[in-house]
Amino acid sequence: MAVEHVVLFKLKSDAPEIQKEALLRNLLALRDRIPGILQASAGVNFSARAQGYTHGFVVRFKDRPALEAYVVHPAHVAVVEQYVKPVSEAVLALDYEIL
Repeated sequence: MAVEHVVLFKLKSDAPEIQKEALLRNLLALRDRIPGILQASAGVNFSARAQGYTHGFVVRFKDRPALEAYVVHPAHVAVVEQYVKPVSEAVLALDYEIL
């Protein structure tokens, strides 16, 4: 069964725009580097209801094992360390099987 991985980011207000853009670009590049990703999208929030979350990233995986492999994949870990952590105030992730 396919799995959806939804990640919300509260990026630091003083983070440079170039770093914010690099974050999204590098997250999206994972779809070509990690097996099991069916699709991925990312963007900047425009809703006033987001409780401070500024950016989103959604990835669809073929199944749970693909998600589990993604979490520990060196390419994903590198993006988190190099692009996510330096600019993020908070990160919220939600995973569910698609009905």
